[in-house]
Amino acid sequence: MRLLVLGGTEFVGRTVVEAALGRGWEVTVLHRGRHAPPPGARALHGDRTAPDGLDALAGGTWDAVVDTWSAAPRAVRDAARLLRARAGRYVYVSSCSVYAWAPPAGYAEDAPLVEGASADAGQLDYAQDKRGAELAVLDAFGADRSVLVRAGLILGPYENIGRLPWWLNRVARGGPVLAPGPRDLPLQYIDVRDLAGWVLGAVERELSGPYNLVSPPGHTTTGELLDACATVTGGTAELRWTDPETVLAAGIEPWVQLPVWTPPGSDLHDALHTADVSRALATGLVCRPAGDTVADTWTWLRDLGGTAPRRPDRPPVGLDPETEAKVLAAGGPGGGVSDTTP
Repeated sequence: MRLLVLGGTEFVGRTVVEAALGRGWEVTVLHRGRHAPPPGARALHGDRTAPDGLDALAGGTWDAVVDTWSAAPRAVRDAARLLRARAGRYVYVSSCSVYAWAPPAGYAEDAPLVEGASADAGQLDYAQDKRGAELAVLDAFGADRSVLVRAGLILGPYENIGRLPWWLNRVARGGPVLAPGPRDLPLQYIDVRDLAGWVLGAVERELSGPYNLVSPPGHTTTGELLDACATVTGGTAELRWTDPETVLAAGIEPWVQLPVWTPPGSDLHDALHTADVSRALATGLVCRPAGDTVADTWTWLRDLGGTAPRRPDRPPVGLDPETEAKVLAAGGPGGGVSDTTP
């Protein structure tokens, strides 16, 4: 199988490349040269935002293309138009953010989509950019040769957003840790390696159409995730479970200052942790245990010296120590802090 990955040197793209090489596929990557691709991949250089950025692809043919672009949709438009007669299938890693806000709990692939998106647009906002890119792929490859991977929260080795790495480093420091409750709050995410495996399977089975690609709702909980962080980092942290009202009253921003966490019952939680993934499950999606994701991410992070790479176009995540200490100190008996470690 001949695969072209646009990018292929960081997080999702890199994991797809490694998984394809592991299957014995012939893999080509087009990248800007900022990071080395995995050994074994054929590397082509080009900046797809430049007028001549796709020239290196001239003459090549592939069974499938994987694209993870998340900026101006016109970059996907140009690539898809160039490749429509030279690639069998176009797999675009999109996002559940393409659904109109706020999607109802349990939303499936037929939920209403964000308006105002265009394949010809420059960079707008994340939701419109992702939907515009979907439209670009559909225009060039048609519905029968396009796979729209609407991913949710993606975790695992190579993460360059910083969500799970922040929790791991914070828990590794030990001491009292502000753990946003409730402990049994269900979470939904996809390990990047499970995403890559499903994507390659979709190419092999010649699937098409949109798929919500994330674990089943309740695949893990906040408690299970943070307990796993405590276990793999040495178990010296004291998780101080704090009710959502106390967290929000302190002005802490869910998802950003406390990565992964969203208040139960909120539109944000429904959008991020309740998607219907029955279509993906029926086509081979398998999700590994949360403990494996946490442990493998910690191993990778330690190999890097504890500092994960971070995309320059994304804001930093995590709670500053001063705010955390203030909330914990104000909790006290009856102040919103519940049980600690199990």
